[in-house]
Amino acid sequence: MREAAAGAAGSGGTLSLRNITRRFGAHTAVDDVSLEVAPGELLALVGASGSGKTTTLRIAAGYEHPDSGSVFIGDRDITRLPPQKRAFGMVFQHYALFPHMSVEQNVAFGLEARGVSRKERLEKARAALAGVGLGGAGGRPVQSLSGGEQQRVAVARALVIEPRALLLDEPLSNLDPILRQSMRDDLSALLRRADVPALLVTHDQEDAFAIADRIAVLHQGRILQTGTPAELYNNPASLEVARFIGRGTLVPCTVSDGRVVVTIAGRSLSFAVAGSSPHSAGERLHAILRPEVLELAAEGAADAWHGNVLARRFTGSTMMYRVELAPDVVVEVGGADGRGHIGGRVGVRPAGGAFIPVVAG
Repeated sequence: MREAAAGAAGSGGTLSLRNITRRFGAHTAVDDVSLEVAPGELLALVGASGSGKTTTLRIAAGYEHPDSGSVFIGDRDITRLPPQKRAFGMVFQHYALFPHMSVEQNVAFGLEARGVSRKERLEKARAALAGVGLGGAGGRPVQSLSGGEQQRVAVARALVIEPRALLLDEPLSNLDPILRQSMRDDLSALLRRADVPALLVTHDQEDAFAIADRIAVLHQGRILQTGTPAELYNNPASLEVARFIGRGTLVPCTVSDGRVVVTIAGRSLSFAVAGSSPHSAGERLHAILRPEVLELAAEGAADAWHGNVLARRFTGSTMMYRVELAPDVVVEVGGADGRGHIGGRVGVRPAGGAFIPVVAG
């Protein structure tokens, strides 16, 4: 049985979704989506609620069938194969562990369904648990585990079947902030060792930026841009991508001689432009004012815009201020505590040596 299931999935290789479309009545949830994930690579799907990322993942897993398009693993078309015959590992948002089973029984469950003998599946389950740092925990009840430990069990269960690909649906969303940071590193290392294509769905940009090799931004069922985290952050292909990636304020600008000129409330200041993509004369452009390209200045400084402090928050290393520079322009900028108070006036200017991304639109 195990050989039959594995053989049905093909011989492994790149996970490919080709021109996938899925409709629910008059609503198109996924609209002509194509993507490829190579062995050892993690691709993150990000986007707002309703963007189509979860439906795309479910189609890759076999829980949904596309209205058109194909799913391949290597050179094998698996579009119509049911999930159990794809030999994919799946990590769910809520882990989907069986409360009546021990830790090692949970991990071994997928092997049992594939006809592996009890002795072999327990050996494999214990090895998989050791690989995620839970060696010796196999006999414990699932309910006795912390959230992070349960997440490790879910990953071990996905890996123990030696999957053709790994699919992860919001795997870090239930963890507290401190545990979430450590689990990002652990999960990234585990996925690298697995050396299979990995497709991750998350609404959290920080999770995607921390562990993904590439990111695909979805909007209304379509992929707007795919690239490395640095490519998306520094060179967004559209206003929609720029609005979604990072914390930035979009303001109209012009570009001339390698400088970005931004005018706010009648005052024009210039930045160095990031990237080398040329922009044609008269093209409508927007600068992305992110906290790292700005700094606080004294109220009334000649080389700054001026505005009112709306809010501030302590981040541990600095104080972040939200400053209204004009009725429709609010920026975030870091500075030392005491530089501004809520309701007070401050100056905001380009930080020395800062480079600013520019997007057309």
